[in-house]
Amino acid sequence: MNIIKSLLLICLTIALSACFPSNPSKNIEVLLQGRTMGTTYNIKVVGTQEEVRVVKLKQQIDEALKQVNQAMSTYIPSSEISEFNQSKSTAAIEISPSFARVLKESIRLGNLSEGKLDVTVGPLVNLWGFGPEQRPETVPNDELLAATKQRIGLDNLVLIDNQLSKKIPDLYVDLSTIAKGYGVDVVAELIEENGFANYLVEIGGEMRLKGVKHTGELWAIAIEKPIFDPSGEERAIHQVVIPKDNAVATSGDYRNYFEADGMRFSHIIDPDTGKPINHNLVSVTVIDPSSMTADGLSTTLMVMGMEQGMRFAIENDIAALFIAKTENGFEEQFTVKFKQYLK
Repeated sequence: MNIIKSLLLICLTIALSACFPSNPSKNIEVLLQGRTMGTTYNIKVVGTQEEVRVVKLKQQIDEALKQVNQAMSTYIPSSEISEFNQSKSTAAIEISPSFARVLKESIRLGNLSEGKLDVTVGPLVNLWGFGPEQRPETVPNDELLAATKQRIGLDNLVLIDNQLSKKIPDLYVDLSTIAKGYGVDVVAELIEENGFANYLVEIGGEMRLKGVKHTGELWAIAIEKPIFDPSGEERAIHQVVIPKDNAVATSGDYRNYFEADGMRFSHIIDPDTGKPINHNLVSVTVIDPSSMTADGLSTTLMVMGMEQGMRFAIENDIAALFIAKTENGFEEQFTVKFKQYLK
């Protein structure tokens, strides 16, 4: 699942070489790595190598993430979501509990934000060249834009228990703004089910943490400075946070964009205009118990912009950090709830 978000968080943890001491019975940070959803995952579990090996944690994680992909990847033609998108039927179908769980939260956040988070916006994402169709980087004309907007709308998606239906035949659902966070939650829950109480899970920049490192220190996370660099080679730390037992998700428009006719077009689409966002907010970080929720909210606030986003975050008691690009450099604002996590 090639979910369109850049790696926006840097983990401040010990080096890999320190993960394998000579004493195999000693608690360490065991590092598990792999690929999923078109990106990478990095997981640190505090325990012994033998404990992790005995429960076959790596195999369980890979299998769980494979199931997430099979349910929600628009890049897999046989996935649940792809089959729903390909179908022109408006009859209700039964979907898996995991698919329903993510859709339920997507719809809740969409309604809460009055449509600023809209998981049916996929046709517009594809139109602007940021979806699985990989269209040329050209600017759509007004007529095509208007026609494509007729194919979206959260009110055209109906979920009752595990029964999903669409009101218009060509409705297209894309969960790229929230499914990666859900994958983090799935892995975190799996780790806890296996009896590990101290861990860090990171998939493509989205994180969930619990407990402490093997040293007894709380996990510390660095939020990246939003430098416009498509190559991703230029990196710098903007802020360090101590999330405690929470998830951290960051959304930004400074990695994935294209330029045409002297203008920069972000991959983040505003459902109201049908166009890429056009404001000076470049990064939003949200801290929440659920990575899925944090993932969806960070995108929602990015679409809104600094002023509306801050107002929405305060009204809904969201821990959020906003970074805007100004003529004088970067300007940050954060909610009172976020302040408690600053190092």
